[in-house]
Amino acid sequence: MIQLATFLFISGGEIFFILLIVVMVFGAKNVPEIARGLGKGMRQLKDATNDIKTEITKSAERNGLDTSITDGVNEELKKVKDDLEEFTGSVRRKL
Repeated sequence: MIQLATFLFISGGEIFFILLIVVMVFGAKNVPEIARGLGKGMRQLKDATNDIKTEITKSAERNGLDTSITDGVNEELKKVKDDLEEFTGSVRRKL
């Protein structure tokens, strides 16, 4: 479990190596264009996800469904996130 958690953290040298490979494969002229396209795609995905969440919430409220359960789920997710941050803080690489 600890090995899996430490695998997710990438150091500066590893990022540099990945960027070097990207430049070698795609060329220096195409890298900003690729990054721009990825950024736009991520933004569209985030906007679509927010629209879907909003629509589901509105539909549930219109049909009289209890949406207070999401508050409890959000609280539990926040607790898990805090616990994970506390755990990974001790495992994270020191730069």
